[in-house]
Amino acid sequence: DIKKLEEKIEIQNNELTELKTKSDDLEKKMDVLKSSKNDLLAKSSELQKSLEQISDDLKGPKLELEDLQSKLKIVNDKIVTKETDNNLLDQKKIDNENRERHLRTEYTEDKMKDLDLKLVHLKRNNYFTSFLIENSEEEISEVDILATIIAQGSCNLNELKKLLSVPPIMAVRTIKQLAVKGIINLDEDTNIITMP
Repeated sequence: DIKKLEEKIEIQNNELTELKTKSDDLEKKMDVLKSSKNDLLAKSSELQKSLEQISDDLKGPKLELEDLQSKLKIVNDKIVTKETDNNLLDQKKIDNENRERHLRTEYTEDKMKDLDLKLVHLKRNNYFTSFLIENSEEEISEVDILATIIAQGSCNLNELKKLLSVPPIMAVRTIKQLAVKGIINLDEDTNIITMP
């Protein structure tokens, strides 16, 4: 019995030794794992600090970017407003040009009608003068005389003689002939010549 007991004790001792060896191995592994854990924690802490630093460093550019985006939006809004105003001004300019063109056309048409009426009236009231001017050659002195009187409205006989390109005697004779025919009016007292 004692022998069996000793054998059991020996077996137990062997098992204890084996367990102790395994326990030592586990402790070594635990130490390695703890060391790895500490390394990882240190790296994690370092990375966390780096991340925080990067985050802090990015705050300035981020705020600057937000400020630039805000300013860009304001500028874009102003551009849209200016383009709208410019389009309105262009349209107003076109409208004004069309209105001006229309008014000019109306004015021109009315002016031409008025001039035509005045021309008809002048021809009717100065039939002999119109006929003489339209049907005479340029070198005839009557045309020069009538053209000068019409241009000035009225003129003095002596002044008219100086303006004409014919001798004074011929000018006086022609003027008196025109007065006799009633084509012009000659006041013998003042020597003022006018159209009828």
